[in-house]
Amino acid sequence: MVDIATRVWNHKWKIDPIVRSLIDTDFYKLLMCQSIFRNKPDTQVTFSLINRSTHVPLAKLIDEGELREQLDHIRSLSLSRGESTWLRGNTFYGKRQMFRPDFMEWFEGLRLPPYHLERRGDQYELTFEGKWHEVMLWEIPALAVLMELRGRSVLDGMGKFELQVLYARAMTRVWEKIEALREIEGLTIADFGTRRRHSFLWQDWCVQAMREGLGSAFTGTSNCKIAMHREVEAIGTNAHELPMVYAALAESDAELARAPYTVLSDWHDEHEGNLRIILPDTYGTKGFLDNAPDWLAGWTGIRVDSGDPETAANVAIDWWKARGENPAEKRVIFSDGLDVAKIHELHAKFAGRVKVSFGWGTLLTNDFRGLVPDDALAPFSLVCKAVSANGRPTVKLSDNPNKAMGPEAEIERYKRVFGVGDQPALEVVV
Repeated sequence: MVDIATRVWNHKWKIDPIVRSLIDTDFYKLLMCQSIFRNKPDTQVTFSLINRSTHVPLAKLIDEGELREQLDHIRSLSLSRGESTWLRGNTFYGKRQMFRPDFMEWFEGLRLPPYHLERRGDQYELTFEGKWHEVMLWEIPALAVLMELRGRSVLDGMGKFELQVLYARAMTRVWEKIEALREIEGLTIADFGTRRRHSFLWQDWCVQAMREGLGSAFTGTSNCKIAMHREVEAIGTNAHELPMVYAALAESDAELARAPYTVLSDWHDEHEGNLRIILPDTYGTKGFLDNAPDWLAGWTGIRVDSGDPETAANVAIDWWKARGENPAEKRVIFSDGLDVAKIHELHAKFAGRVKVSFGWGTLLTNDFRGLVPDDALAPFSLVCKAVSANGRPTVKLSDNPNKAMGPEAEIERYKRVFGVGDQPALEVVV
């Protein structure tokens, strides 16, 4: 097992690469990338960094030169032979050759496209422009670099023994969470913590701890590199990015209203009926389900990622019943701002009514709250989102207005088209 504290102490040379592989990313990014490569190969998209936690001054904490070195290093990466073999030959979700030969040939030759970086006051403006299936692969590594460089800036002034104690406390916290989760009979949980992790080494440690501590209740990790290295399942399906871009490409309000379902029709064709988990909240869960075509009711389940999770799960249960489906045979994956108490609560309320699963993210892989002065390692809400497609702005509403993004006029238009009224505003934890 890696001595993380010693590795952190030794971050003294010019560049210690934070991202060492193009598959140090979430599995859903590669699944979506293949779908986009096939269905929207000419779509031009801009991704942009958005720091929702403006109290964290990234440009004051992170040296611009060091940030550029890390980003430039990522642009030098390509798939290794072993990584290519794993993607081409492994079985994912019971399917061999999940990734088609034409996609793999393209991916094996890929170098990530250029980035644009500017300092704006205490924050960085970081954007990526180009073909959708190329620039989308910047999202996870860009977040990884910024999250870890922010952590390094805090840890840099600590001594070796101080770092040992810090990581011992953090490890104890994770293990105590795992022990508390052992009490849940029938638990099914995966690591979804790549996007805002403390570091790659820390996420890798958390995955090992979950596997040992939870056994078969731990179903895998969203991180492809760790899944390959630790021989656990790679977990993931799709994300808000797909409907956001499809919606931005719509030529009329009517086409806009159909966009979230067009996405899933393409997804269904791409994966031959596999990976059938609906993410319904991009433009409001209730409206999405109320207007959904009947064929979607036959899908495996849904992922709940914003708003009040109990409300969203109950809406889905009522929808399945109204469509003649048995909710007890459907899966509900909770994935928004989870920690042990919320996992206990949701499992107790929905076990038996549906198949309950959890995608545990930031508060698994980045919970250093209260462990350093001024809480300087507390997790914060940093995202990298598609903000335009073919020159048109993207919009996300979600089930929580505090997560909405896009120009105000377009947000109001989308609310009208999708019938979204007043929504309760909930704190965005991470």
